[in-house]
Formats: sequence, C-alpha cells, structure tokens
Amino acid sequence: MNAERPRILSGARASSPRIHIGNYEGAVKPWIDLQDDHEMYCMIADYHGLTTLGATPPDLGYWSRECAKDFVACGLDPEKCAIFIQSRVPQHAELHLILSMFTGLGKLERVPTFKEKKDNLGSDQQVSYGLLGYPVLQSADILLYRPFGVPVGKDQAAHLELSREIGRSFNSAYGVDYFPDFYTIVSTDESRSTLPGLDMRKMSKSYDNCIYINETADETAKKIMSAFTTPSKMKLSDPGIPEGCAVCQYLRLYSPNWESQWNEDRQGLRGCVQNKRELIEILNEFLRPMRERRAQIDDAEIERILADGTERATDFAAQTMREVRQIMRLA
Repeated sequence: MNAERPRILSGARASSPRIHIGNYEGAVKPWIDLQDDHEMYCMIADYHGLTTLGATPPDLGYWSRECAKDFVACGLDPEKCAIFIQSRVPQHAELHLILSMFTGLGKLERVPTFKEKKDNLGSDQQVSYGLLGYPVLQSADILLYRPFGVPVGKDQAAHLELSREIGRSFNSAYGVDYFPDFYTIVSTDESRSTLPGLDMRKMSKSYDNCIYINETADETAKKIMSAFTTPSKMKLSDPGIPEGCAVCQYLRLYSPNWESQWNEDRQGLRGCVQNKRELIEILNEFLRPMRERRAQIDDAEIERILADGTERATDFAAQTMREVRQIMRLA
C-alpha cells in the first residue's frame, strides 16, 4: 500500500455471518468509494461481537470469514485495502489495555450507545466490563493505525469524540503529539446511511427485517412482498405516503424512476403490489453481480485474503506499539 495516501481505518462489528443492504449502504459502499485514494484498513471486529453474546456464544470465526466474503463480493478490493479480523492482530488488545488506564469510568457510563445496549440486554444477561469498555477498545482499534479519518454512521460519532479525547489524554500524560486528532467521515446522504428495515424500524438482524447480500433472489422477493407499506392505502386509488413506506424508501435508492413512482403512489395512481414487483426486479438485478462474485469466493480464497490483510495490518500495528512502549518507557 502507498503510505503517502491518507490513511483510513474502517470496521464492522461481527454480529452476523452476513451483511444486509443497510450495512452495505451505510458502511461498505462508503469504504469502496474511499479505497482508490486512501490507504485503507478494513477490520472485522470480532472482539466487539463478544460484548453482547447472550447465553450461547456464536461461532465468531465462521461469522467473520463469511462477513469477509461479503466485503469482497460487494467490491472491497484486497489489493487496495487490508481486510483483516480484529483478533488476529494482538496489538488491538494490548493498546486497549493501555488506553483503559487513561479513561474515566464516568465517561464510559455516559456514552449513549452503552445506555441503549444495556437496556436491550435480556433479563438473564449481566452488563459486562467488555460492553462498558466498548469505546476504549474502539479507540484502540482506531488509534493503533493513527489514521487521517474514520468513516462511521451517525450513531458512532459520540464514540469517536471519546476516542480523540483518549488519544489526547495519552499525549498529554507523556508530553507528546503521537496520536492524531483524526477526522470523522460521516455520509451526508441520509437515505443511504439510515436505510430502514422491511418493517420501517432500524434494519437489524435482531428484528428479522433485513435483506441480505447473500440470500437468493426468491428469498428477497418473498421478503419484499411482505414489506411494510402505507397502512391507510387499502385500494389502488387511495393516496400513499412514500416517506413512511419501506418499499418506496428502497425504490428511492435503487430505481432511476423513483420520483415518478413516488408521485404516482402519492396520487393513488399505482398500488403497493406494483411497487413491490418493480422493486423485486430492480433490487435483485442490483444485487446479482455481488451474489455471483460471492459464489466464486471459497474458504481457501478468503483465508488467503485475510492472511495478507492480517500481515499488512500487523506490520503497522506492531510499529505503533513499539513506539507507544518507548514513549511510556515500558521498553
């Protein structure tokens, strides 16, 4: 990789063995847009997947490898970016431990996403130190690569400000300017960064309202036919409300004729079934090349890609930790 290009660290939590179109639009597509002009490190965050495991821990190794296949199928180029699994680069855990010494407990308890995840835990689950310390590990993930910028969704913006604060605390303690104040790169396209699920809630595996990259065309069609539309539109001539219709939200992204489709829907000139049938054809055609590429990626190929990405990430991360230990007079 060309070290003269601005360095970017991006990551996705390993919370499922496959990614959905919300993941693609909100995270992976922005990474693809950046990979030509930046030095990219694309991480599958399996340690973060441990923070809300529940009673039965999943096979995170399998989940991570399948997620990597989706990344490549979507268009991430292993020649242009290092694709790797977090736990295979041990420096992430080491820097996490060090940075935890520079982070106040009160700051972690005030992070909005901690409160949300804590409230969403089942009654049989305890709040773990790992869940509370999630932002510290995320800070280590980022600062390890001393990046120019980090592309994230809006819900992670608070974490990134905390990451900058932790980096400043380290710098201040040792009188250095080592960890940079990186930029937060947030998509300005709200329709892509906040794509709703099939039921108009947030698209999430836990809600079972996702369209996945690696499902079949028939599975996608079945889901779209059951998707949420305007409740008050009982017959074709009733006016629709496309802003509150999941199908219309997807048409806005994937149909070149979405404006006329929305206008006709609003005026009661088209029905929900017509919208759904047109979306099925458009969306399956959009996903077809990704699905074809994914079918060609076997386990041996993804292991080769991950091994190469791990080597590239480890080379940089190891250099950072050597310098951190020198600054701290640990070495």
